[in-house]
Amino acid sequence: MTDATSSAILDRLDAIRIWPYPRRVLIALGAAYFFAFYDVVNIGDALPVIEQQFDISSQTAAYAISIGLVGYVVGSLADAVVSDRIGRRPALLLSVAMFTVGALIIALSGSFTMLLVGRFITGMGIGAEIAAAAAYLNGISPTRLRGNAGCRAVVWGYLGIAVTPFVALALVPSFDAGWRVMFVIAAVGGLAIMPLRVALPESPRWLLMTGNDDKALTLVEEAERFAAAQGPPPPMPELEPALAPRRFWVTAALFLAVWLIYYVANYGWLTLAPTLLTHEGFSLTSSLSFLCVTGVGFLVGAIGAVRYSERFERKLTISVGLLIFAGALIVIGLVPVAAVIMIFGFVVSATIGFAVPLMYVNTAEQFSTQLRARGVAIGDGVGHLGGAAAPLLILPAAAAGFFWGMGVMALAGLLSAVLILFGQRMTGRKIS
Repeated sequence: MTDATSSAILDRLDAIRIWPYPRRVLIALGAAYFFAFYDVVNIGDALPVIEQQFDISSQTAAYAISIGLVGYVVGSLADAVVSDRIGRRPALLLSVAMFTVGALIIALSGSFTMLLVGRFITGMGIGAEIAAAAAYLNGISPTRLRGNAGCRAVVWGYLGIAVTPFVALALVPSFDAGWRVMFVIAAVGGLAIMPLRVALPESPRWLLMTGNDDKALTLVEEAERFAAAQGPPPPMPELEPALAPRRFWVTAALFLAVWLIYYVANYGWLTLAPTLLTHEGFSLTSSLSFLCVTGVGFLVGAIGAVRYSERFERKLTISVGLLIFAGALIVIGLVPVAAVIMIFGFVVSATIGFAVPLMYVNTAEQFSTQLRARGVAIGDGVGHLGGAAAPLLILPAAAAGFFWGMGVMALAGLLSAVLILFGQRMTGRKIS
């Protein structure tokens, strides 16, 4: 088919104003986000016990966080190549397989070295999942719905983060193998997701990019029929024409900087909070109880992201969320008492849940279909080196005082709030 025909197919996809796929599509993505995000934070809740059982220092135990994030980078880049060259669906199957295998290795590890191996593989799977899922959702979604669809899938992930402290509180302090059961749960979840992934449709945008116009047309026609059966579409604003993408490496460098700096703060809170709070004098049970309360904020924030994903320009919404995030961390650092930790910790968690789904969408939409997964992998994936560096930056600062540990996170949040504003305005705009 001609370029004009391919463009006409995309115009038909973008004209759809109701989510044009069965619910199982978002369930297949959301369930994987649930267990992937669960796997991101469960290691932080387990670290205090891992330190004792393997007789290692907190600095050594923190390598389990860093090695997982290095794996995230490797898996993100490798799976992005699979996603862009072979297809979005094979990449999504590979990602679930990796974090399932990694979780099993951690659960059965007899040494800290084996635990690190499992954590690296788990990290590969999580990184692969985020890059492939973000590219896939941008590829299948009509323009008016891509922000909403991306955020709806990630809500499941933040439900996983919100649930994790409750699971940890029930298992980790109660018996010696409790932390291992946490990882068995992740592995079982991954196995359950695999059949859902097999039935996913391929991305029409990716099919057009690879010359499979007939298959893309068939998928778009199916999407049109499904949407029409849902009833009359709601009124929506007119779409803005696509912008010429900036040079790939310019955009990739910008979003690498955004994610690299942001993840210092994000992973500082997600994985080091139990350690920082116990070192501040709170018991492990108290620290996990705080995180049970504050963790609900992740889900509240993610639901807010769904609601406001298409109402305002996404980069502006993200920036405001990150500024509130930084302010809440400063308050906790200044007044580390139980009530303040729970109230402002809830705000910190809510702003993470709000900003990150929008950041996934905003990062993916900055790149063309041909390079979308690789763009996300460089930005979000390689950006996880910031998370890997978080213990190296935050723990020494916290040794000088609890406020300084929180201050490093707040500064990272502030810088990323400024940098995100240099991206292109993409909300309501067609993508190539």
